[in-house]
Amino acid sequence: MSDHTELFSIGELARRTELSVRTIRFWSDSGVISPASRSAGGYRLYDAEAVVRLDLVRTLRELGLDLDTVRQVLARQVTVREVAGAHVRALNAEIRTLQVRRAVLERVARDGSTTEEMRLMHELARMSADERQRIINDFVHETFDGVAPDAPGGQIAQAMRTMPTELPADPTAEQVDAWVELAELVSDEGFRKRAREMAVAGAQAGQEPLGHDPAQVAEHAGRAVREGVAPESNEGKEITDRIVGPDLPSAERARLADRLATFTDRRVERYWQLLGVLNGRPPVPSQLPAFEWLIAALRTHA
Repeated sequence: MSDHTELFSIGELARRTELSVRTIRFWSDSGVISPASRSAGGYRLYDAEAVVRLDLVRTLRELGLDLDTVRQVLARQVTVREVAGAHVRALNAEIRTLQVRRAVLERVARDGSTTEEMRLMHELARMSADERQRIINDFVHETFDGVAPDAPGGQIAQAMRTMPTELPADPTAEQVDAWVELAELVSDEGFRKRAREMAVAGAQAGQEPLGHDPAQVAEHAGRAVREGVAPESNEGKEITDRIVGPDLPSAERARLADRLATFTDRRVERYWQLLGVLNGRPPVPSQLPAFEWLIAALRTHA
């Protein structure tokens, strides 16, 4: 008798495929394979095609496909290529989730964490990429609500949404820390109010911090900070005059100091620094100490 007409009992089929009788019976009951006929005693008999189908079923199951999908493949309702593509996408999502959890656990193992930090990290790890991005989008929407897209604040709003939807595949300890710190920062009510204040002020005509050259501030006020020059000193006044000009009236100096103070905040600068870390950008030296020095000097010499 040829292989094409030979029939096998479940036991014989199990020996040929190295699958258990229980598994073959379960798959047969599920409709994945069907017996070719039955023996005189009512036992199921399978043909050589069942051997081939069982090999395919085993391969698909080992790749993680459920039985419903396997049945669709065997019935040619979907192709193996389509199924493989869908499962690649699902596995990639699962891998990303595991990478996030690994990164969080590594941070806890490295530094230890408070109960609140662990709660936050656990929530972030469970979120989808879209849900994590929504945290940033909600913050930006609240901050810039009513600010015209073509206003200076509108461009800033778009830039403030640039949190990556995923941590890198192998995030550094700094990126994990930045990810957690950013979530804490945008949840802080005081920070949200301060960012809103800056956004509204930036959208109003004449409220932009004009009247100075940022490069001059970085050069001269930055050097004063590094060298420990006091803003109220005579040398501090000379440096201030180099930045804003010696002829700027006292009242204008006071107004400029107030405008600069509106747009100078360490937490807002920290927000940009954290986004830079998450997006893999090289660190930029902080300019805030130079502006704080200039604000103090302007007020002193006004």
